[in-house]
Amino acid sequence: MLRGENGITLVALIITIIVLIILAAVTIITFTDSGLLNTAVEGTQNYANAQETEKNIMQNLDNYANKILQNIDAIQSGTNN
Repeated sequence: MLRGENGITLVALIITIIVLIILAAVTIITFTDSGLLNTAVEGTQNYANAQETEKNIMQNLDNYANKILQNIDAIQSGTNN
């Protein structure tokens, strides 16, 4: 084999892998320390709570609308008789 061959050496590959591992470790530490994960969890909980509140409000409005329609039907039935 020729010594002047172009290509990646094992040493360069190992150094690249070590640098990538260090970068990944720093990124993971920064991500966990920044509170971003806690903010995402809180956002999910707040969204679920808001969804439940909206569901209750819509159910109350539906009940109220049904009562109004029943009253209108009762009034119309009373005037038709």
